[in-house]
Amino acid sequence: MAERGQEVEQGHTDGAADSGAPIVTTVAVVGAGMSGLVAARRLRRQGIAVLVLESAERPGGRLLAETSTLGSRLDLGGQWVGHGHHRLEALAAEMRTEVYPMRTPGRPVFIEGSRTIPATSPAVLTAGAVLMAWEIRTRWAAPRTWASQTVDAWLSRVPGRRARRLLQVLLSVTSTADLDRYSMHAFAEAVRYQGGLTAMMATKGGAQEKLIAEGAGTLTERLAVEPGARVLTSHRVTNIRQDDDGLTLVTTSGTVRADRAIVTVPPPMSARIAYDPPLPASRAALERNTYMGSVYKAVAVYGRPFWRDRGKHAEFMLLDRPGGALFDTSPPDGPGHLCILVAGSEARELDQLSVEDRRQALLRPLVPHLGPEVLAPAGWHEKSWHLDEHVGGGYAALAGPGSTDGYFPMPSEPIGAIHWAGTETAHEHAGYIEGAIESGERAAREVIGSLTRNEDRADEG
Repeated sequence: MAERGQEVEQGHTDGAADSGAPIVTTVAVVGAGMSGLVAARRLRRQGIAVLVLESAERPGGRLLAETSTLGSRLDLGGQWVGHGHHRLEALAAEMRTEVYPMRTPGRPVFIEGSRTIPATSPAVLTAGAVLMAWEIRTRWAAPRTWASQTVDAWLSRVPGRRARRLLQVLLSVTSTADLDRYSMHAFAEAVRYQGGLTAMMATKGGAQEKLIAEGAGTLTERLAVEPGARVLTSHRVTNIRQDDDGLTLVTTSGTVRADRAIVTVPPPMSARIAYDPPLPASRAALERNTYMGSVYKAVAVYGRPFWRDRGKHAEFMLLDRPGGALFDTSPPDGPGHLCILVAGSEARELDQLSVEDRRQALLRPLVPHLGPEVLAPAGWHEKSWHLDEHVGGGYAALAGPGSTDGYFPMPSEPIGAIHWAGTETAHEHAGYIEGAIESGERAAREVIGSLTRNEDRADEG
């Protein structure tokens, strides 16, 4: 297998897809996000020829790091190293990047206009009681009747406008779902899978525990340029045909022949690929009944984290419209970074504004809490993931209303010579970078085993 992989690798030249000649490889990976790059790396290390086909002009998928005007690195995509995300921590260490703990007060402060909502207020206590009741209820399988009831409809039963708004913002930012399109059954099963709402929402000890100083997106950048890495950007796969001799992958820039393929893009995006023969009904239903969440992310960069000068933390839940979450994601040696997340329908409302109007809409409500300096960042970086034609949204694919397709972990059983990966298929930490790494490693193992069995059968023949 190693000799065969090396022979194919040596025979491939960059730009062959544009020349009209098919590229021949052993394994084609669809998608250069974390899961695809990890799978390709594992295969390469086994001496298997592998080619990664990426629709966008860059690798990274749902990870994207940028450099600020002050020289710091920041993430506009996935960024957090959660509690127990050992694979991500190991990869960050291997890439010689610095992992550091979030600066956090332990729980966010809720703000509305110029007011800080006390933890003992009726709204916070009511919302806390509702969350605790949901936490307890989701330890067991949710009733099937919840599949026809949306989260938004459930929230309408919560007493108190402010308590409802608090829960609406929390759940939107956590899931990126439109709550009127997200069933209580899907929500409850997601909470149960992730180990509870506390684990999903918490910073210290939870899913937002640590950060990478160089940016999580730096990891995919480095994986894509490792020695031997073959990543073709601007190669959107439009058709995958299976025959007795393997696979033909038709892309917008040429054709690839492979023995195996690993599709790592989420189901709503893999639905854009035509399959011949057609996929089984269960896989087609998964692609049809899931959709990508809507999320807008911005990072404001300051010369220093000035809010700390007065001993303040900057971790807020913003209840005004647009509602969202604010985090202090400043690297250990500065400068100051404030990360803002807005999700669901309110993320899409921001699309109607200019860049300056968006910045004002998000920073001006912070003045009473952080001071006027917050209005004058040295840099402003933003990304509306639901407008990204190659990713489709974030953080992950979601189950459509009334459907049980698309629950974590999503199905990943091979279909002929096609294998499936992506964070949604992870058995641990689906929806996170950690889950993407796990799924890439698992898919690579499957392919290696499949190729080995084929070679053994050939030797016996």
